[in-house]
Amino acid sequence: MMISAENIRPMRIGFISTRIAGSDGVSLEIGKWAEVLEGMGHSCFYIAGVCDRPPEKSRIIPEAHFKHPVIEQITNEVFGVVVRKPDITRLIHETIWIIKRKLRAVIAELMLDMIILENCVTIPLNIPLGVALVEYVMETGIPCIAHHHDFYWERERFLVNAADDYLHVAFPPALPQMQHVVINSQAAAEFSRRTGLPCRVIPNVMDFDHPPPPPDEYSKDFRETIGVAPNDIMILQPTRVVQRKGIEHAIELVRHLNDPRCKLVISHAWGDEGEAYRRRVAQYADILGVPVIFAHPWISYHRGVSPEGRKIYSIGDAYQQADFVTYPSSYEGFGNAFLEAVYYRKPLLCNRYAIYRTDIEPCGFKVVLIDGFLTDETVEQVRRILHNEAYRTEIVEHNYKVGTHYFSYARVFDELVPLLVRPSLGPACLPRPEWRKSVQALGTLH
Repeated sequence: MMISAENIRPMRIGFISTRIAGSDGVSLEIGKWAEVLEGMGHSCFYIAGVCDRPPEKSRIIPEAHFKHPVIEQITNEVFGVVVRKPDITRLIHETIWIIKRKLRAVIAELMLDMIILENCVTIPLNIPLGVALVEYVMETGIPCIAHHHDFYWERERFLVNAADDYLHVAFPPALPQMQHVVINSQAAAEFSRRTGLPCRVIPNVMDFDHPPPPPDEYSKDFRETIGVAPNDIMILQPTRVVQRKGIEHAIELVRHLNDPRCKLVISHAWGDEGEAYRRRVAQYADILGVPVIFAHPWISYHRGVSPEGRKIYSIGDAYQQADFVTYPSSYEGFGNAFLEAVYYRKPLLCNRYAIYRTDIEPCGFKVVLIDGFLTDETVEQVRRILHNEAYRTEIVEHNYKVGTHYFSYARVFDELVPLLVRPSLGPACLPRPEWRKSVQALGTLH
């Protein structure tokens, strides 16, 4: 049988995650997948602990958020130690039941035909949510895709723990009932080695078939608002302020360019990983005499107005007003900011982190590369790009064509079609009426 989008009946598909809000990589990719799925005729809904999607399509389960007080207590008690207190075990089980009961209610209310689990059975920021979802899938047979962005074994903070039993059960679950998707080839190999199951690689993407609109009246005062003069050279670091982003390299680049017009603009705040690294970045920039602008008070995923009445610009506005982009990360699950720079036709410097070498570099992008440190040659390459407009245009246009070929929405479309067809073809998933009856029956239990 030929597998195509025409073989798939329209479905009601629910994305489930701890958080579907803001500009983190998981939330951004959920938005892109939803665009592709709705373009195929499906309806998308969102279930999370915090959510900024349309209210009529969203349902909030407070305990699903990794910042919920109970979930934070569990996380703090089971990581960094090797013995778990009995009271925490009891709290985990009680919270699993609370979340599962709420999941049953909202999935039945939304009449979902399929669920997509976004990183919540991947990284154990919310252990009860992950286990509840595994049990729910086992109890109902609902068609399910697990979309994995970064696994716990890739993060040092999770390696010492008193939760191995839960990690083996749910992070990720080795269930043939779930179809598994990862975002890079290294994760695919390690996932299959650990679980014995196949998975599909769907990288991060951008809508290259629809270029961004040119800068408009709304964004024309962005540089002035954040403190960048018209003749300044705005070098954008479009990431959160966390250690693995390697922001020291961006500071060193500005110092070596030795041009007083160069200003380093960091777009995001430091998030939930603490303020110590932000202080380190500020102190290092001060030592080197590099002007750094922490622009997160003015930048969000969408344009708007802050509670204080301050004008808020989108991250797209920041890209369009930038002259150059730095992306010197030591580790990334894939590289959203890399693709965003390409999409907005901006030249960039990139560290050759592992996934870049294996999954992005072979595609043939033209970027300034470093291998963990800057060289005189690196700095001269950046200078040439900044001061040679024809060369800069040639680079960014080439990169846009490469991005269109390898990382457009068409890639997601082609990869999702067989995953969506499977529930109607394979025996692993129950037909819609049967699993819906199972949900209704479970909903009567107390």
